Amino acid sequence: MLCWTELVRENMWKETASEESINKTVAVLTANGVTVVVVENAEKAKEKAKDLISKDGEVMIMVSTTLETIGINDDWLKENGFGSVKDKLKSMDREKDNRQMQQIGAAPEYAIGSVHAVTEKGEILVASNTGSQLPAYASGADKVIWVVGTQKIVANFDEAMKRIYEYCLPLEDARARKAYGSGSGVNKILIVNKEKREGRLHMILVKEMLGF
Repeated sequence: MLCWTELVRENMWKETASEESINKTVAVLTANGVTVVVVENAEKAKEKAKDLISKDGEVMIMVSTTLETIGINDDWLKENGFGSVKDKLKSMDREKDNRQMQQIGAAPEYAIGSVHAVTEKGEILVASNTGSQLPAYASGADKVIWVVGTQKIVANFDEAMKRIYEYCLPLEDARARKAYGSGSGVNKILIVNKEKREGRLHMILVKEMLGF
């Protein structure tokens, strides 16, 4: 059973951001080279994500509770006529084509996923157990699309790290144990402060609590 202090800490990470906080964050992210759009709900987020992908685009869907929640999955790709990088990887031989598979996964045309924290100062943090999604986010993908519930907006870097370790990690560890039979860890963290390639990074901020 959670004590009162733990309940307060857990609930603080579930509150969607205020308009003031969202506006402040959007302004800084935009100045840092991230294209940001704010939408009211998950359905609007799906529509916006669809608009950002060319009809014949090949998409790598990263593991994301947010995307699972709103229905951005393999069926969504097929319905919209998009190519699936994961389907291509599944058709390859892990032993024979491992090096090529790593290269394809690290540099897809489109990478779509989420992040674990965004600060009002414009820092974007993505934590990972294996690091498999980080190369595409950092520089490999031609275009990155992040769908992010506004409950992930925090004041500063220290709050972002607390969010990752105190809130995201326990939930992801439980999810991983159920899905894979083994736990997770914050083994690698990508911190994005600025994007130099215009039009590469896109963030869809959703005024709902999505994912963790």
